[in-house]
Amino acid sequence: MHKVVISGTGLFTPPHAVSNAELVEAFNAYVRRHNESRAAEIAAGEMEPLAESSAEFIEKASGIKQRFLMDKAGVLDPERMKPYLPERGNEELSLQAEMAVAAARQALEAAGRTAADIDMVIVACSNMQRPYPAMAVEVQQALGIEGFAFDMNVACSSATFGIQTAVNAVAVGQARAVLMVNPEICSAHLNFRDRDSHFIFGDACTAVVLERADGAVSERRFEVLGCKLATVFSNNIRNNFGFLNRCDDAGVGQPDKLFVQQGRKVFKEVCPMVGEHIVAHLDGVGIGPDGVRRFWLHQANLAMNQLIARRVLGRDADTVEAPVILDRYANTSSAGSIIAFHLHSHDLRSGDVGVISSFGAGYSVGSVILRRA
Repeated sequence: MHKVVISGTGLFTPPHAVSNAELVEAFNAYVRRHNESRAAEIAAGEMEPLAESSAEFIEKASGIKQRFLMDKAGVLDPERMKPYLPERGNEELSLQAEMAVAAARQALEAAGRTAADIDMVIVACSNMQRPYPAMAVEVQQALGIEGFAFDMNVACSSATFGIQTAVNAVAVGQARAVLMVNPEICSAHLNFRDRDSHFIFGDACTAVVLERADGAVSERRFEVLGCKLATVFSNNIRNNFGFLNRCDDAGVGQPDKLFVQQGRKVFKEVCPMVGEHIVAHLDGVGIGPDGVRRFWLHQANLAMNQLIARRVLGRDADTVEAPVILDRYANTSSAGSIIAFHLHSHDLRSGDVGVISSFGAGYSVGSVILRRA
């Protein structure tokens, strides 16, 4: 069994930053138009008026101040309120693959590797823009990588599950090195007309190179000490979009074909699950919580992260111990914890231990314990 390291990471940030104020302006314009058009039903008590939102409410509820989107104009158009992402021809590089290639090239450069060094590509994210051919195979072809590639979907935990899969492949000699990529276009499955969730997500793509420790050449390497995964079925985070939708006209275009969640239930159930998971994982490798220098947590909600860190450490964590990128990037699903790792790991010294943890729909939770080489 070979020791495995993360030897490089990459991050693609979309071109359009959207503030809470901009998002609220569009949402409130939609609300006013909706209430005016349904004034008679509202006056008759047949329908409740929609409530407006505010930038202050969003930041207090989530910790989010802005997000990056692949398209801004379509989302901020009260008549549309969804990104405008034109379909591309089959011979053109797809949008998701374009994001993946950009992040992957950064990760390869950081690892000191080229396409010739990679044997396996995993694209792991919440939603693929098509069922087949696999996005990973398209990314593999675009980068000129030989070997094999496949897609994975474990919602917000896709990156940690992808890392575990890559670690297994490298450890047993199935691949010398693996490229694991997380292209998240969350704005395409977000209901921007829902007051409780329209502000949650942003778009981004991360990439990670994992390879045998004895052959790694990059200066910044993190040995994978262990991976731990768990799933428990829950309907509290759900998206019912799929190819069977066309078989029942009644469901086409309904809100459940986008992201929906029971936020309070998720908070109540997921936080203790994740905290216990991380503590058990650390205990399994003989490391106490106080022996961890950095926690790179999934960036879904600031209060959730604070509570999880408190459950693990027995005290509040500062932003050095548990860095926050949620305020700038919002929830980028599987990419969030990797963004935190990518941006907040350069200061760690040899021997320092850190934990990447993700959690979300499924429920699913994954943790990766790392030690700076």
